[in-house]
Amino acid sequence: MIVRTSHKTVTFTQPFALSGIDEVQAAGTYTVETNEELLQDVSFPAYRRVETLIFLPSRPGGPFVERVVNIDPLELQAVQKKDAAIAALEGARHAMAGVARP
Repeated sequence: MIVRTSHKTVTFTQPFALSGIDEVQAAGTYTVETNEELLQDVSFPAYRRVETLIFLPSRPGGPFVERVVNIDPLELQAVQKKDAAIAALEGARHAMAGVARP
């Protein structure tokens, strides 16, 4: 079986929760790894995702990994969208607060 692995970092501006993780995680940057296996019975190269992992630090911003958790990539994407929407709303609030009023 041929497996390819990709890594990316995701940054959250707010604390977040995902299924399979017992506690809420602090805002910050996290490493996410995706492993895919090559499908053998097709005439062109195609891969199937077999797992998506998030690396959780021993403490927020800490350099050491405490644990690695298998997560649902669609749930991660939804949580990222929610976080981005909250960040945009907060940015708009700050911009409005900075507008001079006559």
